[in-house]
Amino acid sequence: MTNVSINWGKEKMDLELPEEWKVIAIIQPNPLKAASNSKQEILKSLAKPIGSKKLADMARGKKKIALVIDDISRPTPIGLVAPIVMAELKKAGIKPQEVTVIPAIGLHRPMPVDEVEARTKVKGLKVVNPDCDDEDKLINLGTTSRGSPVWVCSEVANADLVISIGCIEPHIIASFGGGYKNLFPGAAGRTTTAHNHSLNSSPHTFNMVGQPIEKNPMRQDLEEAGKMIQAPVFIVNTILNSKLEVVRVVCGDPVEAHRAGVEVSAKIYGVKVPGTADVVITSSHPMDSDLRQGVKALANTIRAVKKGGVLITLVKADEGVGVFGLANKKLPLSKGALKFLAPVLLPLIPKIKIKGLGEEDKFFLYFALKAMTLTTMLMYAPTIPDKVKVNLPFVDFVDNPQQAIEMAKQKVGNKADVLLFPHGGSTFPILA
Repeated sequence: MTNVSINWGKEKMDLELPEEWKVIAIIQPNPLKAASNSKQEILKSLAKPIGSKKLADMARGKKKIALVIDDISRPTPIGLVAPIVMAELKKAGIKPQEVTVIPAIGLHRPMPVDEVEARTKVKGLKVVNPDCDDEDKLINLGTTSRGSPVWVCSEVANADLVISIGCIEPHIIASFGGGYKNLFPGAAGRTTTAHNHSLNSSPHTFNMVGQPIEKNPMRQDLEEAGKMIQAPVFIVNTILNSKLEVVRVVCGDPVEAHRAGVEVSAKIYGVKVPGTADVVITSSHPMDSDLRQGVKALANTIRAVKKGGVLITLVKADEGVGVFGLANKKLPLSKGALKFLAPVLLPLIPKIKIKGLGEEDKFFLYFALKAMTLTTMLMYAPTIPDKVKVNLPFVDFVDNPQQAIEMAKQKVGNKADVLLFPHGGSTFPILA
């Protein structure tokens, strides 16, 4: 046997591979050096915003500031950034009571005040969690050219200035996180998110991780929605390395500054691979909070698997399932039937209504069905209850990682090329 190890939260998990399996590469994020002083990096970026006036100048005279922050599903160092942003606002004469903190929860769970204060390291500010289903607390700004109804929480829609603190990292649907994405879907209505996500339910866009934003309909749509907000929007986006250290901070215009940050993120997490492999083993690290975040490891790395190969995904999911509608609905078809009918079902998914399945989950259903046609997916997720696993027939759940390796061996044989992705939650392959 050949011994290898892969990240499992803050620890390592040892695996034994068949002796004749050849590990052709262990795909690690590129080791971009952390900023020598994270606080100085933030201050430097605030002093030279990209495509925008300085934050203090933009804030001066304003009375209603919406401070949108990443929720706990993201590794963004909010506690480092938020106090510096508040200091900038104080310079502009902004009082604490004029600032409302809005966690960008999107479809995730709300954050209680004490959790927000612990995350921001700022106390005493008003906190409002957006409610994607309460139209009394949402305002409609119109419709995008791609047909998305633009609903956003009233605190953002009625603000004099919107400040968004986020993180730029690879993303399954949006190419990269950050920018306007903190607002859409972070502070948007469910119908907005549903239509926006559905735009990538097509053979050419079902997996947009790390792909050019200019070719991404969903990303283009959410940025069009963002520009419909009347108040100016100023972003403070961090780019972290694989150790979750700050490498760069970009501030300013939600599009121009974001693009500058994307270039840095792509250099870290877009990694060239020598070719596709019979077996890919990937870990959810650092997206270990829940199943919804953990499956990013599967989505990020599926392009590295040979057609007909095996993808083994190790998902830590410390908080269990998370807000993942697809996991709560038992589909009326077996795994075999789904795989057989996938070519017929795929074009229908954006249009059909499935009782008990939210519109926003149609993209994940599309992705799962498409993935089934490409590879065998095995998953180790020990915190996920059996009653949830039966609702996800797209993957075969295993009791332990070695069982997955044995099942993969039965599928691909004694000889196989293997790729390892220890940081699968954030790393994506670049194929030569």
